[in-house]
Amino acid sequence: MTAIELKDVTVVLGGRPVVDGIDASVAEGEWLALIGPNGAGKTTLLRAIARLVSFSGLIALGGRSVREVPRVELARLIAVVPQEPSTPAWMTVGEYVLLGRTPHLGPLAKEGRRDREAAARAVARLDLIGYEERRLGTLSGGEKQRAVVARALAQEARIILLDEPTAALDIGHQQQAFDLLDALRAESGLTLVAAMHDLTLAAQYAGRMVLLDGGRVVAEGVPRDVLTEKLIASHYGASIAVVPVGDRIAVIPRRERAS
Repeated sequence: MTAIELKDVTVVLGGRPVVDGIDASVAEGEWLALIGPNGAGKTTLLRAIARLVSFSGLIALGGRSVREVPRVELARLIAVVPQEPSTPAWMTVGEYVLLGRTPHLGPLAKEGRRDREAAARAVARLDLIGYEERRLGTLSGGEKQRAVVARALAQEARIILLDEPTAALDIGHQQQAFDLLDALRAESGLTLVAAMHDLTLAAQYAGRMVLLDGGRVVAEGVPRDVLTEKLIASHYGASIAVVPVGDRIAVIPRRERAS
């Protein structure tokens, strides 16, 4: 079943198309990586899917146009992990993660046992037990990013959109966060769309990739078909080697020799 469908999606910002006529689809339970050089349109496309920016064309969730989905319902369907999240310094980790339950609450309603349990599970999964009373302003960048991912998991949405979700994490917590997301995807059919700069990480976890450049799709497919030396040289201006790692691949920059 198709979780997300995009037809001729265009986003114009500052008088120019940042996303330009994109057609793509994401299957339910798929991990799709959006890759491409800086300014390719990755973040803007994620924001369009979440209806956080105006767009033309069609974006549908499960066959239903996002324009027809009320905001509260959309928040139950989609969780967003932004590149620069709002993290009030005075708020505790426990309070912040519990905010993920807001779309499930009625007007003026308070969090119930189910909400607290969902938040507690997310805290445990992101290795944040013992941090619940810590204020966000006292956390390192990596700890704060784990709290942001935990809040998204507490939301229990069927689709998670991630914009460089592990950029501030060390390699151990990167692996922990991605392993967790991949396990949830496999177990419960969670659909993941992630904008990623680290091509090796993207190749290790994503089942499929879309390469964007200049707001357009220039390549798509499994990592081995997209992460080629020719495509990376053409669109990133980088010289790389593609190395097999088990049944996946790694992308390694080639160092130019000094003259």
